[in-house]
Amino acid sequence: MINIRKLEAELWESADLLRQGSKLTSSQYCMPVLALLFLRYAYSRYKMVEAEILQNRPSRGGRVMPVEPSDFAAKSALYLPREAQFDYLVNLPDNIVAAGLKTKDGQAINSLGEAVNNAMQLVEDQSEQLTGVLPKTYTMFADDLLRELLRIFNNKTIDEVGGDIIGRIYEYFLSKFAKAVASDDGVFFTPKSLVKMLVNVLEPTQGIMLDPACGSGGMFVQTGDFVNQAGLNANTQMTFFGQEKVEYNAQLCLMNMAVHGLNGRIISGDEANSFYHDAHNLAGKCDYVMANPPFNVDKVKAESASAAGRLPFGLPGVNAKTKEIGNANYLWISYFYAYLNEHGRAGFVMASSATDSANKDRDIREKLVRTGDVDVMVSVGNNFFYTLSLPCSLWFFDKNKNTEIRDKVLFIDARNYYTVVDRTLNEWTEWQLRNLQAIVHLYRGEKEKYQQLLADYQSVLGETTVVSAQEALDKQKAEAKQLIFEATRKDKKRIEAEQNALIADLEDILETARQHEWLTEKFGEGEYKDVLGLCKIATIQEIEEKNYSLTPGAYVGVAEQEDDGVDFHERMTEIHAELAQLNAEANTLMNEIQKAWEELK
Repeated sequence: MINIRKLEAELWESADLLRQGSKLTSSQYCMPVLALLFLRYAYSRYKMVEAEILQNRPSRGGRVMPVEPSDFAAKSALYLPREAQFDYLVNLPDNIVAAGLKTKDGQAINSLGEAVNNAMQLVEDQSEQLTGVLPKTYTMFADDLLRELLRIFNNKTIDEVGGDIIGRIYEYFLSKFAKAVASDDGVFFTPKSLVKMLVNVLEPTQGIMLDPACGSGGMFVQTGDFVNQAGLNANTQMTFFGQEKVEYNAQLCLMNMAVHGLNGRIISGDEANSFYHDAHNLAGKCDYVMANPPFNVDKVKAESASAAGRLPFGLPGVNAKTKEIGNANYLWISYFYAYLNEHGRAGFVMASSATDSANKDRDIREKLVRTGDVDVMVSVGNNFFYTLSLPCSLWFFDKNKNTEIRDKVLFIDARNYYTVVDRTLNEWTEWQLRNLQAIVHLYRGEKEKYQQLLADYQSVLGETTVVSAQEALDKQKAEAKQLIFEATRKDKKRIEAEQNALIADLEDILETARQHEWLTEKFGEGEYKDVLGLCKIATIQEIEEKNYSLTPGAYVGVAEQEDDGVDFHERMTEIHAELAQLNAEANTLMNEIQKAWEELK
């Protein structure tokens, strides 16, 4: 079985080593590399669709009719002229000049970079959505480096696991670039687990979806995945619209959507500044709104924002002297609500401070709560973003809540529920995402969805418990240690890789068992209850009593900490004694070093 995570990491490591060996910055390198991944996807899909077309292709005089662009359009696929096909570029000779190649305009091609530029132009000619999007800056690459990049992405394993996996690899590369490209204009990526949480709670099925701060398009991609996994076709069920002020990010978005086979209309540049433009004229028309807008934006011109509308609860606080809005968080919140139609749902990421900010923000929040359309509020802990460590919150609106919860809001405090990826990054795993979604299902009275989750756990775990999974893992680790110790030098690497794979599988089972236990200890076979420190359903009256705060921690309380059996004062005394001893040892060492130095003089 092919390990997709290993493939992603190996491809990234190879590509990034090339960048380190060049004089290119991450921001220079990002777009061209992602576009090569896109081209690799387009070629993989082209070959798959071409095979389908040729199966029933008529022939004349014993010769099969050649495929044409219209054949691919009929199957919602991109036609690729020969010079834009990945294998053509990979197999170009080292001496490009001697090959006598010409561009589509008849100009001589003198380098591999020019050949790739030509390929990107040919692809754009086949797709209105991609016109002006793909980079044509490959002449900044040395031919050797570019040839090596093409070779890396020509990995045959990609074809073995299927072309769709390139979409996942593209997202992986986006996330890695998001860490490296840290300027304001480079903040284009919302971590996948946050986006999936938004999609899981909104559960999109069909209609118009808008992201008015769409970055690299993660909201569209995850929505498309959700709809497709339900056995539907995202392109026929959903209509995607996006606004993105930064044109670079909009290009990443359009490529990301294309890699995932999605169609959409994205507007970028000044006319896509959501503070001053409803670029698609969608106020009151959206079935779904999803976004991760920039937090705490200041100096928004109040008069222009007011004229642009979509402010059902009025303007946030305005500086009387400068006529500017000092914090635009509640502009965004108002927009998300205003875009919804009579049964629309919204889910978005927002700065934690917005849940109980004061003055005009508080007044807008009161009006919002009184609509009854605030559905779910989730607190998220630190380190969920690649470029900043601050906590955030997830807000959900639903203008079509069922009558039982019409005057209620579900609060979830998930700040202590996550998986550590590394020192600077946390995330929710798939099971953790589904557990959080299960709480929402129970709040909505959708017990059958909770039961389906239990059935899914059962299919993976069978009779396995946390205890039995831990015992199996410990046993495997001991066996692995012994096998690797006894292995010959020739076999050691192979056996180590095999044992590590077995251990990784058992670690996954153990983690799944832990998540199953976490869920069932709280909600059993499917009865919602408020859980101290985790979740609470509050009425509008209770929210009014807390001055319209929407901070989950204000409602769920704090879970009791388990007594670890350690006497605090006794342990502090021990620590101080240890510290005193270490200081004494350090002083002795310093004296010896000083003495040795004096002797050397």
